[in-house]
Amino acid sequence: MNTAHGLTGLRQALVSARPVLSLFERYWNMVQERRKREERRVDLWELSDRELMDIGITRGEIDYVASNRSIDPRGDISDMHLQLWGFL
Repeated sequence: MNTAHGLTGLRQALVSARPVLSLFERYWNMVQERRKREERRVDLWELSDRELMDIGITRGEIDYVASNRSIDPRGDISDMHLQLWGFL
């Protein structure tokens, strides 16, 4: 009887811990995405103006491109260039 009660208590503890674990998981994913954005931003800033022109962006667009990877107002052609250069 004691073992069954112990298992039930453990199961309840695990179920009640899920929202907390979910919160930490979302936080961790957010931190990782921020790191990726910063790495993209640094990589783009290290390119020359000519290289940036080759992939279809200007220095003024670096922050936008690094932060909004999935949104590009120039369309699929720029996405293709960014993929070729390894930024997407």
